[in-house]
Amino acid sequence: MIPWLAPDDPPDSFPPVSAALREPDGLLCAGGDLSTARLLEAYRRGIFPWFSAGQPILWWSPDPRAVLFPAEFKVSRSLAKTLRNRGFGTTVDRAFGEVVQMCGAHELRPEGTWISPDMAAAYRRLHDLGFAHSVETWLDGELVGGLYGVALGAVFFGESMFSVARDASKVALARLVEGALARGVDMIDCQVASEHLQSLGAREIPRREFVARLEAAIPDLATGPAWRET
Repeated sequence: MIPWLAPDDPPDSFPPVSAALREPDGLLCAGGDLSTARLLEAYRRGIFPWFSAGQPILWWSPDPRAVLFPAEFKVSRSLAKTLRNRGFGTTVDRAFGEVVQMCGAHELRPEGTWISPDMAAAYRRLHDLGFAHSVETWLDGELVGGLYGVALGAVFFGESMFSVARDASKVALARLVEGALARGVDMIDCQVASEHLQSLGAREIPRREFVARLEAAIPDLATGPAWRET
């Protein structure tokens, strides 16, 4: 059994991440709500929400944790050529709502999506308050890729990305890394490892190291680096 949070429990009422299950890896607790305060308290502790339609809110903190240190981002020869020659343009926070919508679009995720209307609304509130941000990739005036996540202190917590043109999400990630390096962001959280992310330089670190890095990088819940651009 895992602990159950009530919606009126204080936002910081999470169990220690060391109590998370080993199977399924990282499941910590259920319930609560998707209020801004609870989401921010979750992220600063290394916890994130992920659940499918019909499930209660589930909170996770897997071990190990997949992260991308900006200086370790790998630009392959083909991606470098794409960045030079494909004609993509990028923006930050120009189309946050559209990026979230596309990340959860049924036609791109026929297996189903965790980005429910309630989840999308919760991240729009974070965006309105300056915590959640998007990177958009454009081609000939069309939105063809992007990503979104949450910025706290010197950490960017990546949530999801999408692409409808080859390499468009990689271009968005390259723009995110560029911004991270410019702003002193130490770490991009990728949550769970995949071959795709590892090919771009992401690697796994123990959860205890991840949490220790968060404690150093997020001294409080003030907004992190200024990510808004035109």
